[in-house]
Amino acid sequence: MEDPTSREHVSQEHVPEEQETVLETDRLLLRPWRVSEAAVQREMWTERDPRVPPHRRIDADGRPSLEDVEGWIRGQPRSGSLALLAAERKGSGDVVGYCGLIASTHGPDDEPELAYELLRRAWGHGYATEAARAVLGWAHESGYRRLWATVRAWNVASLGVLAKLGFAETGRVERDEVHGDSLFLAKQL
Repeated sequence: MEDPTSREHVSQEHVPEEQETVLETDRLLLRPWRVSEAAVQREMWTERDPRVPPHRRIDADGRPSLEDVEGWIRGQPRSGSLALLAAERKGSGDVVGYCGLIASTHGPDDEPELAYELLRRAWGHGYATEAARAVLGWAHESGYRRLWATVRAWNVASLGVLAKLGFAETGRVERDEVHGDSLFLAKQL
């Protein structure tokens, strides 16, 4: 059986600035989040590994709340080359995570960071690799020449995805005895 994540063909619909960004792969649509999907984003917050720093997990007061997440979605741009796009499975229409580009705090402004996260029930099906390949194409079409990625050393699954995509460790490491070291990877486009 052919692994759909290994296919070279990824259809990308790059749209003008005033229209929504939508990327399409064999199994996924990557598109702006809808407010009605805030519960999916919040579910990812609840599933995060306890080693993830506290500012990226639900706090003792239940924050971020569903209303907080809804507000974030309302405030997100619907187009442009920096966005975290909802990963919707074709056919079923359910959103299983996100993938996209964020402004990098680790390199020049014209070198964004690849970011992705999936609900646990979507792990192990190649969706992260498939979505990220589409985002890499989008980044190249948007004129970016290099992308960054940061990942905790304990996150073996994400390191595997980045290796499949051709990211290489840069040798830069931010040590963190509490949450695990952050590794910095980069990829030329």
